[in-house]
Amino acid sequence: MPEQANRLLFGDNLGIMQGLPAASVDLIYLDPPFKSDRNYNLLYRNLTGRPVPEQVEAFCDTWELDAEKEHIARTMPVLMREAGIPNEYVQFWRMWMDALRNTQPKLMAYLVYMVQRLLHMRPLLRPTGSIYLHCDPEASHYIKVMMDAIFGHENFRNEIIWRRTGAHSRAKRWGPIHDVLLFYTKSDNYVWNRALQPQSGEYVKKYYRDQDIHGKYQLVSLDGPGDRTGNSGMPWRGVDPTERGRHWEVPPDRALPSWVKKPPDYAGLTVQERLDVLDEQGLVHWPEKGAVPRYKRYLSITPGKPVQDIISDIRPVGKAKERLGYPTQKPLALLERIIRASSNPGDVVFDPFCGCGTTVYAAHETGRGWIGCDIAMLAVNLIQRTLRHRYRLSGETYTVSGIPVSVEQAQLLQKRDPHNFQTWVIEKIGGFPTKKKGADRGIDGRIYFETAGDLVSMVLSVKGGMIRPTDIRDLRGVLEREDDAIMAGFLSLRPPTPAMQREAAAAGLFELAGVGYPRIQILTVTDILEEKRGFKTPTKITEKHVTGQLPLAVDLAKVIP
Repeated sequence: MPEQANRLLFGDNLGIMQGLPAASVDLIYLDPPFKSDRNYNLLYRNLTGRPVPEQVEAFCDTWELDAEKEHIARTMPVLMREAGIPNEYVQFWRMWMDALRNTQPKLMAYLVYMVQRLLHMRPLLRPTGSIYLHCDPEASHYIKVMMDAIFGHENFRNEIIWRRTGAHSRAKRWGPIHDVLLFYTKSDNYVWNRALQPQSGEYVKKYYRDQDIHGKYQLVSLDGPGDRTGNSGMPWRGVDPTERGRHWEVPPDRALPSWVKKPPDYAGLTVQERLDVLDEQGLVHWPEKGAVPRYKRYLSITPGKPVQDIISDIRPVGKAKERLGYPTQKPLALLERIIRASSNPGDVVFDPFCGCGTTVYAAHETGRGWIGCDIAMLAVNLIQRTLRHRYRLSGETYTVSGIPVSVEQAQLLQKRDPHNFQTWVIEKIGGFPTKKKGADRGIDGRIYFETAGDLVSMVLSVKGGMIRPTDIRDLRGVLEREDDAIMAGFLSLRPPTPAMQREAAAAGLFELAGVGYPRIQILTVTDILEEKRGFKTPTKITEKHVTGQLPLAVDLAKVIP
């Protein structure tokens, strides 16, 4: 495998892609947040099986047209020109943003978010590489315009329709039952392995109804639509295809049975001469007089029927064995089909929104290398455990980056990205980060547990910089204010002062079933990483309550590497 392969990365894919070498991946598959009002990290909502207040939404800011996105939108023309985007598209971007700013600000914010990242994806592809962007019909046409600009309209290959469900009742519109995949390539010289859909017993019975000494066969056309002025448009055996606005199509060599004997100069023969060879071998069926001859396609040389741009034979994950509890999880078969078609064994597949890791598993199953990244540490943890438990892969077969495993690395993360540091440390101890950056009313996260059937919580406060006794007093005020909070936890990079410890002890104990728990507890990153200690709480509600298949964040010893 290439040196860059088999890597799991935690963090914003924008920064990660800037650090990856150019022309280092063969295939990009991404399933980014769609254009809709849905929550794109629904896993958090369903973790406990009950409504959890202030649940995290990893992409909640994607739809907010804040000052940062306004700045990016205005500077996007510079980024586009640096990326070599034609000036016509740059001018279109300006007009488009002006039109959307007051009419559809959330859509504008989403396009800014996606285009900024797509600009970094094209340089990552090798010249023979491809990209598949998975989205829903509400966003696909907007994204396609910008993919035309970034990857070139001439490199657009397909709009693929995946029928993700059988029926969807809607009172006043057609039932929405499909997703869209936009397929682009880096150039016109790209990897393509003919994709085949296995023949079902019903299909064989329906279409391969004829049989001779060579086996079952079906009759297919020997001509195709459209007039031609060359040999393919000339008459053969008294049949002129142009009378029907068609031309002769000689079956390719791969469609010929192994027992066919071709003359050495077969490839250089005219269309009519090659049709003569096939007729002499008994591969042409002549129906009634005046009818068009047809070709006998044998089942023995048809491992499957070519896959079309409407995929209806791959069902959603549903309750399948592969399900990991991730609401937007895509079926493994879908990713395997894409990977086999647009890459070769040993190639590298990159998923910048890897979620529960389906792309990673499909790449592993098909003998490809992989790079996956996600902004949610929960997703990275889930993939690690799936690789370990389901695929029996050890940490020696892949690398994990971006997740601190030492105090020094935690300090670097806090300095580089305070919000990601906050998310990391809260999820590290089995908690749930709060919904958005800022406006948290002194609450950065919560740990949930049940007492007498009620869902209660420990509120969490995270400090990466200087700390002081007033931080504990403020946290005590939050604890008194929140009705469903019976405990509070303080997380910091720096060790607490004796005055802070006294403030915490003064908050007293919470008693449950004869066990006393300090109402305010303090943990440092050193406590978590080096001493492997966590907060003293009743049994926490974690991912295990809904997945039921893998031991996710069951206890601190299993959470910490």
